Amino acid sequence: MSDDISVVALSGLGSDRAAEVRALIRDVPGYPHDPIVFRDITPLLADGEALRDVVEAFARLCEGSSDGATGHPVDVVAGMEARGFLLGAPLATRLGVGFVPLRKAGKLPPPVERVSYDLEYGSAAIELRTGTLPAGARVLLVDDVLATGGTAAAAAELVERCGGQVVAAAFLLELGGLGGRERLTGRVVETLLRVDDPASS
Repeated sequence: MSDDISVVALSGLGSDRAAEVRALIRDVPGYPHDPIVFRDITPLLADGEALRDVVEAFARLCEGSSDGATGHPVDVVAGMEARGFLLGAPLATRLGVGFVPLRKAGKLPPPVERVSYDLEYGSAAIELRTGTLPAGARVLLVDDVLATGGTAAAAAELVERCGGQVVAAAFLLELGGLGGRERLTGRVVETLLRVDDPASS
């Protein structure tokens, strides 16, 4: 396992298997520019057993585990565009609950709710179709990476504006040093792996 990665929730797989799953996340230095190290999850998604293991690790966060850890029961999984779709949809199927996509602005027909947020260079917005979530639905937010936390914070606001209750936000990778967890202070944040490298993406 790479020295800059610490296993968090994937530890339930055992250290050897967790290391194998981590090895499927390809490090791409200098992409899209220096000093960023891009973490490419494409090889992991292409490996059926690894994808299953990741989905199961997410599911354990919701259902609890044999060691007595309390889970986060959910009614709906909400995936953030776009890689959150790839992890969130199979997780929803595994849990037997619904899945809703949180889309980039302009991708959904009206009526929609929209939340805008700032990026390092500019701004963005995400949308959810009005009436998609039942009032009080317990929602798990899912995405591949927690970096600065701007998208996740906007996603949580959007879900709550639409009547849902965010029970937790879950990520495959957390990039330490970028302030994402702090941006979500007061919310339950779960990660499967943590990268303690501020120049990661």
